[in-house]
Amino acid sequence: MRLALRPALAAFAGLALVMAATRVHHFGALPDASWAVFFAAGAWLAGHHRWVFPALMALAVGIDYAVISAAGIDFWAHYCVSPGYWLLLPAHAALLAAGRWTTARGATPNWALLARFVPALVVGVVACHLLAQGGFYWLGGSVAEPTLAGWWKNFTDWLPAYAQVAAGYAGVFALAHVAAHALLGRRAAPMPA
Repeated sequence: MRLALRPALAAFAGLALVMAATRVHHFGALPDASWAVFFAAGAWLAGHHRWVFPALMALAVGIDYAVISAAGIDFWAHYCVSPGYWLLLPAHAALLAAGRWTTARGATPNWALLARFVPALVVGVVACHLLAQGGFYWLGGSVAEPTLAGWWKNFTDWLPAYAQVAAGYAGVFALAHVAAHALLGRRAAPMPA
């Protein structure tokens, strides 16, 4: 299912607003919704990925730049912005691909869509975390003596929190998807005589 440009722009704007409102803190009062935003963009904006993915990545980096700079820290000197930071590109692309796979056979809310949604989200989140956290651990320079055991502990310590946040937002986006289909279905239905 490919949305026309106008509804695609509206969906993108909504997702961009959610990212802008939440990316400032990973686990603050409103935890970072970026992972779920990339997943939802994959599901909802199929056929528009040539502009959606670069635009969301630019927004993510722009927000990171604004937050780090507002703290009075040079963006390029911040411990999060290392060679590992650039693994966020394939990490977020994995989430977008997982979302796209979810709706590749149709986006009508039903049990088949749910059966694709859950494993796609799990695989997407694990792949994203593997790349993002792996890049930070192995390439970030913050760990004095990286080891496989140390990486595994770090990976498993942080995965549940990131997975929980992504699943929570993805669940909200899934409910919005069901509501939109119900609303649009009513609009398209013929009026009773």
